[in-house]
This record gives sequence, structure tokens and C-alpha cells, in this order.
Amino acid sequence: MHSSAVFLIEFGCLILGLGLLGRFAGRFRFSPIPLYLLAGLAFGEGGLLPLGASEDFVAVGAEIGVILLLLMLGLEYTATDLVSHLRTHYPAGLLDAVLNALPGAVLALMLGWGPVAAVVLAGVTWVSSSGVIAKILGDLGRLGNRETPAILSILVLEDLSMAVYLPIVTALLAGVGLAAGGVTLAIAVGVLALVLVLAVRFGRHVSRFVSSDDPEKLLLVVLGVTLVVAGLAQQLQVSAAVGAFLVGIALSGEVAEGATSLLAPLRDLFAAVFFVFFGLHTDPASIPPVLLPALALAAVTTATKIATGYWAARRAGIGPRGRWRAGGTLVARGEFSIVIAGLAVTSGIEPSLGPLATAYVLILVLLGPLTARWTEPLATRLTGRFHRRTAPIPSVAHEALDDQDTVGRP
Repeated sequence: MHSSAVFLIEFGCLILGLGLLGRFAGRFRFSPIPLYLLAGLAFGEGGLLPLGASEDFVAVGAEIGVILLLLMLGLEYTATDLVSHLRTHYPAGLLDAVLNALPGAVLALMLGWGPVAAVVLAGVTWVSSSGVIAKILGDLGRLGNRETPAILSILVLEDLSMAVYLPIVTALLAGVGLAAGGVTLAIAVGVLALVLVLAVRFGRHVSRFVSSDDPEKLLLVVLGVTLVVAGLAQQLQVSAAVGAFLVGIALSGEVAEGATSLLAPLRDLFAAVFFVFFGLHTDPASIPPVLLPALALAAVTTATKIATGYWAARRAGIGPRGRWRAGGTLVARGEFSIVIAGLAVTSGIEPSLGPLATAYVLILVLLGPLTARWTEPLATRLTGRFHRRTAPIPSVAHEALDDQDTVGRP
């Protein structure tokens, strides 16, 4: 009885603290992710007030948080949208993977962490934060800008790539052999292709089966199906997160909209618990030794993300100012980077990888809103000075086109 009371008090204080942190972040219009990570550091081993009775429950809540994050991500896309983006924008996705995954892999090898850790850190540096970037676009009033579709295309391709990447990482961290790893990857790719085909051809029937006019029944069915599929995926070593993502893709129309509104509060709650859980397993004393590599990695991948966004927007026919805005907006890292690093921390392959990932995400989730706001003005000022020194005065028509790109149109 006493332990139950301690658990309720401890977990209640944790949730209350997260709510206050989220309110504080909302007041100053920035992502609460770094505050959640810092809360985890404060409550973990070596922190100010380590958790005791509620740590096991937090671990289960964190796993549910990852599943809900990926489910909600899948609900945002239809299979038709994914196939269309894959066909049209795959060159930008390939450039994104090369420019942003390579620095993480190189640093891991330079630090002597081995090839498995290199694959993990490559994923941490590769994927931008869809959640943080969506908030940035909304806060800056850029959802209707001409460069926004190019930004969203990069994010969609990254999310789709995770359906293949996560099973590879899961197999590598589990230490399975080459043959078993190949089978796992083949299963993941096969399931992904099957779900996309079924969602394109029979998505309405799947949604009709899940659909219900009663919000309670809809919530229970969608959540139940997601957890079952996630569990089956994990049994096949495909990753529970990928299973949840595929469930989200399979649902569309009114069902997807209804499930999104019902699941959003649960997603926010358990996602916050997940970030705290990641921080719990990171000793604050382990961060200062990796702070310099994290800063260097953040500087390099900030530049590579800006280059990625610039090239993708240029390929889409966007003007120079819109290209810089696209690049600066993509800098933020967040939930996916922590999910990937969390897999490595749980497996225990490299003790320093978790602290490095924590410091890296903290830096870029704070830097991301700043680069989104200031990359274009700074680049315009610098390039303007260069052109004034080396080129004739631009025509009025060219200036008008550039201004049109600055304002943006849907």
C-alpha cells in the first residue's frame, strides 16, 4: 500500500512538472523537447532527485510514447501521397541522406565506436524533427509559402526511409548475423510495400472497418490495433515503431482525422514521458566530455541541412530567398533522433552515444527556430554585399520575382 502511494505521488509530480514545462515552452513559443530531456536528466541517475517507484511504469509509458509518435506521423500521410513524393522528390531525399547521415557515421568511426554505432549516429544526424518544424512553420506564418512543399517533401521521405532504417538498426543492435539481418530487412521492406499497396487499393475498406461514430469505440479500436501490430512487428524484429507507422498510413479520410484528434492528447502525454525516460538513462556528468564533439557535429550538420533545403527548393523552382528559408527550417532535430539513440542506449553498445545524442538534440532543437528565422536575412545580406561588389545592379523584374518568393504563395 505504501509503495502504491509513493508511486502515485512520484508519477503525479512528474506529470505535473512536465505540464508546467510545456506551458512555459508554449509561452515563449519554442519546443518543449529540450525541457523534457533536461527533466529526465534531473530525475535520472546522477540527477538532483532520482526516481524510484515509478521508473518501471515510465519505461512502459516511454515505449507507448514512441508507438503513438509514429502512429500519428503515419496518420498525416496517405499511401498515395507517399508514393507520389517518392517518385517526384527522391533525388532530394538521397542528397539529404548522404549529406546529413555521413557526418554522424564519420564521427562515430573517428571516436572508435565501431560500425554499428556509426549506423546509429548516422540516423541521429540524418532525420529532421517533423514536429518541431511543423510548429516553426506555423509560428512564422510560412505554411502557405512557396518553399514549404519542398520542406515537407524532405520530411516525408525521411519518415518513409525510417520504415526501412529502423529494422536495420534493430537487427544490428540485436547482434543477429548477416543472413538473419537480411531476412529482417526483407520482411520490413515487404511489409511496407504490402501496406502501401493495400492502402492505395483498399484503404477505404480498412478505414470503414475501423470507423465508428462513437469516439470512445474509435479510440479503443485504433489504439488496440496499433498496439497489436506494433507487438507483432517487434516479434519479427521489424520494430514496433514501424508497425505503428504502417497502421497510420493504412488509415485515411474521416477515420484518420477523428483518430488524430482523439489520440493527440495521449501522444503528447506519452511522448513527453518518452523524452523524460531517455534523459533518465543519461548521466548528466557524462555530457561535458562529449559536448565538444556534439557542438562540432551540430555545426557541420546545420550547414549540410541548410544545403539540403537550398538544393531541394532550387530544384522545385523556388527563388533564392525561399531556398535559404527552406534550408534554415530543416535544421531542427528532435523525436526521431532520440528514438534512434534510445534503441542504442537500451542495447548498451556505446556508453557515450546517449550523452552525445542528448547534447546534440538539445543544441539543434534550440538552434532550429533561430536558423529558420535568421538564415534567409543573413544570407540575403551577405550575398547582397557580394553582388554589389562583383555584379551590376539587378533588373526591376528580377527584384520583383525575389520579393514574390519572400512573400510566398500556396
